[in-house]
Amino acid sequence: MPENQCTIITRMFSPWFVTWQAPSSFFGNQFVLILIIFGLFYLIMIRPMRKSQKETETMRDELKNGDRVLTTGGIYGTVVGVHDDRIQLKVADSVKVQVAKSAVTQLDEEPSKRS
Repeated sequence: MPENQCTIITRMFSPWFVTWQAPSSFFGNQFVLILIIFGLFYLIMIRPMRKSQKETETMRDELKNGDRVLTTGGIYGTVVGVHDDRIQLKVADSVKVQVAKSAVTQLDEEPSKRS
């Protein structure tokens, strides 16, 4: 490339490079980096966790008789009674257990679909 063209390109893009230079103060460098790290942490960790908590809470609020559920203790059962903060599960033919709604981790899929 001839020398004239190099100087023209350099002059043309030098203001752009100057604007992208990093500031030299603490609040210019490290503070912005810390904000970016916290923003990524929020997007990667906190936001998905809140979303799953809301979905689980919605599922617990919508429990009804006949739903098959799994509890945190590993008990599978069918909901036969729903109260304010607890539910009654039928775990065998004549066995009913009361558990807290917060102990329900997920709705169980149909027994025929389980392998």
